[in-house]
Amino acid sequence: MANPMSMTILVVVVLTALAAVVQVTEAATYVVGNTTGWAIPSTSTFYTTWATGKTFSLGDVLVFNFTTNAHDVATVSQTNYESCAIANTISLVTTGPYSYPINTNGTHYFICTFSNGGHCNSGQKLAISVGNSTSAASPGSPPTTPSALSPPPPPPPPGSSASSLAATLPLVFMTIALAFFY
Repeated sequence: MANPMSMTILVVVVLTALAAVVQVTEAATYVVGNTTGWAIPSTSTFYTTWATGKTFSLGDVLVFNFTTNAHDVATVSQTNYESCAIANTISLVTTGPYSYPINTNGTHYFICTFSNGGHCNSGQKLAISVGNSTSAASPGSPPTTPSALSPPPPPPPPGSSASSLAATLPLVFMTIALAFFY
């Protein structure tokens, strides 16, 4: 039978594990543009204003609500974002709505490629920073990361994000707790 000190340590370890799991698995879902959705905005700074003050984290999801055949969501490099260039997109989703899981730190760039980039030039573009900043870049100013020469990498395969870490933490803490009994 375990002594009272071992039981106290076990309780502390289990509570710590639970707190860590809750914090790690806490993800937010953001509807881009709120009720406006992903559309040609009323002002060229609409999406920059929308992102201001939001803290985007790994595991969060951006939901782009748009009409299929009227808009799309292209993930692009910083250079393509700044110039609204529609060639060489990293990814292109043409069917709405689209849920984009945030799986990497850094700045993520999105544009609409419709009208040969005209929607983007009208302000239908979004840059968000994950992990190192809470503000997005304005359409006219260059974001700080990543550099124009290194576009952001594609997202890792499903199952390699925060959910994998969350699934592993309880096992690690339970192993530590059991070690106190032997």
